[in-house]
Amino acid sequence: MFYPRKILPQLEKELKTPQIIVLTGMRQVGKTTLLTHLFKKIKSENKTLLDLENPLHRKIFEEENFDNIWSNLKQFGISNKKKAYLFLDEIQNLPQISQAVKYLYDHWSIKFFLTGSSSFYLKNLFPESLAGRKIIYELFPLDFQEFLIFKEMKKDFVSSFIQKAKQKNKISHEQFIKYYQEFMEFGGFPAVVLEEKTTRKRILLEEVFKSYFEKDVKSLAEFKDLSKLRDLIILLVPRLASKIDISKLSSELAVSRETIYNYLAFLEKTYFISLLPRFSRSFDCQAAGRKKLFFSDTGLANLLGKTSLGQLFENSVFQNLRFDSKLCYYSQNSRQEIDFIFNEKIALETKVSVSKRDLYRLRKASESLKLKEVYVVSLNFSKEKEVVLATDL
Repeated sequence: MFYPRKILPQLEKELKTPQIIVLTGMRQVGKTTLLTHLFKKIKSENKTLLDLENPLHRKIFEEENFDNIWSNLKQFGISNKKKAYLFLDEIQNLPQISQAVKYLYDHWSIKFFLTGSSSFYLKNLFPESLAGRKIIYELFPLDFQEFLIFKEMKKDFVSSFIQKAKQKNKISHEQFIKYYQEFMEFGGFPAVVLEEKTTRKRILLEEVFKSYFEKDVKSLAEFKDLSKLRDLIILLVPRLASKIDISKLSSELAVSRETIYNYLAFLEKTYFISLLPRFSRSFDCQAAGRKKLFFSDTGLANLLGKTSLGQLFENSVFQNLRFDSKLCYYSQNSRQEIDFIFNEKIALETKVSVSKRDLYRLRKASESLKLKEVYVVSLNFSKEKEVVLATDL
């Protein structure tokens, strides 16, 4: 059964545009499923879907003379006499393909849909010569709204935080809180969400991590000692939803600060972690501040180590907020901290349970930033008007 994702309407609109469309994201988040769905929507018969993990499909594009590619594509029923549609999955398996894609795109009427599992790789794969020719979309593990769709549970969501705060309902919260708790524990990888047995969920999460390390890390990373990268991942788990101290990580791993920066950049660009910048009206100050760490998925964080309920909850909120939005955090001192600044307009604090003091502190911390809206996102139910329930995100 096909379950729609939030990004799907945008991708379907791209079926009628001329640009090369690249869908990227971590392995097993559903890129191939979306690619197959889009492929089926093309009415033309002059189309093909190729998996570049297959050596025979890679061979089609391994030509010194790119004009010869058409002879290879002819075996798949593709002609250059009319508009062609080429859907290429897992393009990171063929580093030289960008040159062939550019040549074919510039000389014939072709619509390309491509998927790849690493922005780290794609940045090098698609040079500036493709500027204006490509549009990149990112796909993440499911957020809670998508999670419920995969569970075939119907729930109405409103978009604005004002409405989320006004329309919260205790009966609805009690109905969906068990699903949110599952979302926090096992995360949003589609196969894991669809699996009903707890033991199997853990096995599937182990496979996600193994696949990431065996395929992305070993094939894309250029680090001499991969065991240090693995050790860093383990060290990051208890630092979930916290500011990263590069010096401490450097000391604990006995590697240079530069190495830690390189490791973190790789983990971020292969979608394993996200590093949120500190909010500032000045871009220079924002870039200079310490970053706040989040994992791509709470299920992976739970698999790899122990975290507190508060950390796990904040990471789950991050997973719900990251789609199509700009996120920062704010920290002036220990008394003035805000977990998330949403689109530079809304202050959001995360709490398992909310007190009036939490709301007061958030208002005070937001005053100097001149933010018009402030809310506490709560795991447990609260009637307070400035509280948004996690189950309504």
